[in-house]
Amino acid sequence: MKVLLINGSPRKNGNTHLALSEVAKALNENGVETEIISIGTKAVQGCIACNRCTELGRCIFKDELYNNIRQKLEEGIDGLVVGSPTYYAGPNGSLCALLDRLFYSSSELMEYKPATAIAVCRRGGASATLDRLNKYFTINHMPVVSSQYWNIIHGMMPGDVLQDAEGLQTMRMLGRNMAWLLKNTADGQKHPEAEPLVRTNFIR
Repeated sequence: MKVLLINGSPRKNGNTHLALSEVAKALNENGVETEIISIGTKAVQGCIACNRCTELGRCIFKDELYNNIRQKLEEGIDGLVVGSPTYYAGPNGSLCALLDRLFYSSSELMEYKPATAIAVCRRGGASATLDRLNKYFTINHMPVVSSQYWNIIHGMMPGDVLQDAEGLQTMRMLGRNMAWLLKNTADGQKHPEAEPLVRTNFIR
């Protein structure tokens, strides 16, 4: 079993990475392989609504970040964790630009995979960050993994999250809960069959 963790912070080894590492450690201790990918500091191309992905089966843009994560999905993952710092009560814009393209062009590679989001904040706004990130999962048949509290950890300067004992415990329980869910859904049972998609346009 393998879980992919996406670090949505431009700081490769900052607080978001430390929080994800705590989740990854708990997963590893429960027999689940992990890999953390950071989005880095380069500008991230957003979706331009060209719909070429419906023809190509992938996003028309071939940037390294998208290609790298897409390849990991094609190789097969069992779960997904997305972490982000909180910017103006929302996730990092570069992360959302990536996820918009990834979920629109590669949703079939993530359907029915357990997923979860974590948010890092100095003080507030993290609930809205989690709400935005969780919407990527709930539109794609992905069971959302919970912990003992909302998946939030506090810190401003790099390393501050290591002082948030409750936040760290929340991250560890999140990893354990994800490992438990993965193990209890790995018996080969097929997921529920989806109905043919119905689209309703409210413009008359």
